[in-house]
Amino acid sequence: MRLQLPHLPARDQALSRFKWYELLVHVYVVVLLVSNLVGQKPTAIGPFIFSGAQLLFPITYIFSDIFTEVYGYGGSRRAIWLGFFASLLMGAFGLFMVWIPPAPGWPGEYQRAFEIVFGTAARGILASLAAFWVGEFINSYVMAKMKVWTGGRWLWTRTIGSTVAGQAADSLIVTFGLFAGTLPVKTILIMAGSGYLAKVIYEAAMTPLTYLVVNGLKKTEGVDVYDEGTDFNPFVKD
Repeated sequence: MRLQLPHLPARDQALSRFKWYELLVHVYVVVLLVSNLVGQKPTAIGPFIFSGAQLLFPITYIFSDIFTEVYGYGGSRRAIWLGFFASLLMGAFGLFMVWIPPAPGWPGEYQRAFEIVFGTAARGILASLAAFWVGEFINSYVMAKMKVWTGGRWLWTRTIGSTVAGQAADSLIVTFGLFAGTLPVKTILIMAGSGYLAKVIYEAAMTPLTYLVVNGLKKTEGVDVYDEGTDFNPFVKD
């Protein structure tokens, strides 16, 4: 059943007035940063092997869906930029701390472990940032447009449809960014396709939770934003 709230254009909203928005943005940024830090560890679930990033990073798309659905494209745009700059700073500081010489007595195995976690190559950082930025903005744009087209009905079509579009760009950009020139194109496409399929399935499986959170936030915040007349330029400040 559709939650009955005022049909409010995004331009009439001020993000600062919402109770839960800032807290959700902080959690979103933390999940994004942690997914980058734990990405080096593979884990096995039955016959499937995933990296830490593959398990956690799709959660950021769920957050992006929630921001767009509840607070509008502007709310998602602000969160994406905060996540982008936080990731950029973490990557730069991590490379710097790996680069400076360790103190005498710091065991070599500690330094190697430190490098594994924080010493991601510049190419990997740039590929991840580009994939995140493009994928998240596509996801939010599709989500916002579909909400207007559907009149706010069928949330599941928006959460899955936006993920299908956003994760396609994300998977292609990050995989080619990391492996172009080192692996055959066919191999890269297979890797990108496998990760993409897993992310879309992940998002679909989380749809009931997304419904629960979205409906709870709309009721608590007393808002249901529609992006009518919105400027979707990522570089426009709300």
